[in-house]
Amino acid sequence: MATDRQPHSFPSFASVEDERLHRKQRLAAGFRLFGAFGFDEGIAGHITARDPELSDHFWVNPFGMSFRQIRVRDLILCNHKGEVVEGSWPVNAAAFAIHSQVHQARPDAAAAAHSHSVHGKAYSAFARPLDALTQDSCAFFEDHGVFEEYTGVVLDTEEGKKIAHALGGYKAAILRNHGLLTVGGSVDEAVWWFITMERTCQAQLLAMAASGPEAPIVHIDDDVARLTRSQVGSPIAGWLSFQPLYDWIVAAQPDLLEA
Repeated sequence: MATDRQPHSFPSFASVEDERLHRKQRLAAGFRLFGAFGFDEGIAGHITARDPELSDHFWVNPFGMSFRQIRVRDLILCNHKGEVVEGSWPVNAAAFAIHSQVHQARPDAAAAAHSHSVHGKAYSAFARPLDALTQDSCAFFEDHGVFEEYTGVVLDTEEGKKIAHALGGYKAAILRNHGLLTVGGSVDEAVWWFITMERTCQAQLLAMAASGPEAPIVHIDDDVARLTRSQVGSPIAGWLSFQPLYDWIVAAQPDLLEA
């Protein structure tokens, strides 16, 4: 069937206001996708987008609002002190403790995503990196860290600094006994890395459960995994992979764009 739909191209902006709205639209869509995929767990989880003008401020979900209901107009703006400077809802203290330090340590990261998704938190109990078992997993080959401590809910920025250190220059980190954290140069990228990392954890858990003497796991060779990472793990690949999901969630839940 023919279509007049134009292919996606990486966006450019005429003004900082346009870029801010774009990030907020992507952020609201990210929350709706997290809700649709079952990544919500009560009040846990957060995605942040650095403000394009106020680089030490970030947009985040209102504390206590369901991912499945968040609209552009519901997003709150938090400053470097953890104060809400735009919006009427409070900020999640853990969101500030983690994301403020990640954004500070990673000026290249426009966005960061974290939630207590089922397979991510299950795999985090191993406190070990993911293996190169599938093409999709290669996006994270030699490009994710492991935070090997767990001391309870992260409410202290010093703990956030430790998480940021474990993340380093990678696109993602596994937080032991906690879950996953991903970052990206765009909201699109950070959200996609989280979605595919969660699925990668699921795939590895299934492979581990099914493996045995008669069915050993076959790993991808390191050199092939590095090549594949360059093909599926680049910033543009992450950004592009998010676009079909964005189109779908906006078509299914157009109210998320209400500003």
